[in-house]
Amino acid sequence: MNRKIAVVGLGYVGLPVAVSFGKVHEVIGFDISKQRINELKEGYDRTNEVNEQDLSTANIIFTSDKNELKKADFIIVAVPTPINKHKQPDLTPLLKASESVGSVMNKGTIVVYESTVYPGATEEDCVPVLEKFSGLKSGKDFFVGYSPERINPGDKIHTFETITKVVSGQTPEILDIVAETYSTVVKAGVHKAPTIKVAEAAKVIENTQRDVNIALMNELSLIFDKMNINTKDVLEAAGTKWNFLNFNPGLVGGHCIGVDPYYLTHKAQELGHHPEVILAGRRINDGMAKHIASSIIKKMLKKGFPVVGANVNVLGLTFKENTPDLRNTKVIDVIKELQDFGLNVIVNDVEADASEAKKFYDIDLKDINELNIEDVLVFAVSHDDYVTNKEKYLKLVSDKGVIIDIKGIINDIDLKVNQSIWRI
Repeated sequence: MNRKIAVVGLGYVGLPVAVSFGKVHEVIGFDISKQRINELKEGYDRTNEVNEQDLSTANIIFTSDKNELKKADFIIVAVPTPINKHKQPDLTPLLKASESVGSVMNKGTIVVYESTVYPGATEEDCVPVLEKFSGLKSGKDFFVGYSPERINPGDKIHTFETITKVVSGQTPEILDIVAETYSTVVKAGVHKAPTIKVAEAAKVIENTQRDVNIALMNELSLIFDKMNINTKDVLEAAGTKWNFLNFNPGLVGGHCIGVDPYYLTHKAQELGHHPEVILAGRRINDGMAKHIASSIIKKMLKKGFPVVGANVNVLGLTFKENTPDLRNTKVIDVIKELQDFGLNVIVNDVEADASEAKKFYDIDLKDINELNIEDVLVFAVSHDDYVTNKEKYLKLVSDKGVIIDIKGIINDIDLKVNQSIWRI
């Protein structure tokens, strides 16, 4: 099969997809950001998802000219699907991408969406846009498929090529073509979903399931905190049973777990069903930043530390470990809560881009050499550097200070005699 492949959207998802296909196909890599295209042409990936060698050897034509998409007959759309300030799905990037694709695609083209959506979005929201801007008829002149992305930012083990790919198509024949095309690069194999809606639903519940399970752990941590019980110790004990599920409490941000459930709940409410468990889990997880901040204040007061005007060192700003991805990070919520209490928050992140931190959150990231010894040190993200060199970073808290260990990386043996620790 010799499909001419194009990937629309070269972010954390699209670029690894394009590079993987670029190992065996000629690929057109399209992104509306000219800066992003110029960086990729120079072999620089600011997301750190693709190494320099793979990027340079992949057979990809990087472009921000949508007319280049005319040369493709298999177009993969991998653009963000965020939520708005009201926590409702924002399909703007997806629909704009559909406009661009529709305006240039030819007869016989197959368009496969990878962006996370609610069941029905591909056929009900995207197809009409493709038809309008192409003047072609879906199911006759062009076809669509859906293959949910499963990229895990920062994960070098579970990659595009090593994760089973769920695929779907508008017709059995198109499903076979989509499956065969992805099979040329996905070593883990493909799973053929019977319908596009099934594939869409499968994606959106993957992260919803994780969200609800983490919410349970967070609620347990709230309870155990009142009982003065170490949640980590409880989970280690419970985890000795063979069927105990391994989830941990924590901040739930990012562009997946903290966002995807709202796509499902939006569609459910549109159909007249109120998804109580899912929304309850979302409320618990969204409330953890406030709980962490108030716990920090309580620890400071018990130690007799001043609050207003005090400095706090925070290690980590990204939404998860070992990635520069700052999208929808919940660490910023903790920072804002602390600032509302009158504290000065000094932030270090060994992975994040300083210009993006400033642009997105007005945070001036500091180098470790710019951090002074303070009475409070917060381990907010478990980047490898913080974990392997924790002794170095623990020098940033005073001998009588408080360590706030959100990620469970500090042991009691690491503490000095008069230091205290709070864990989520």
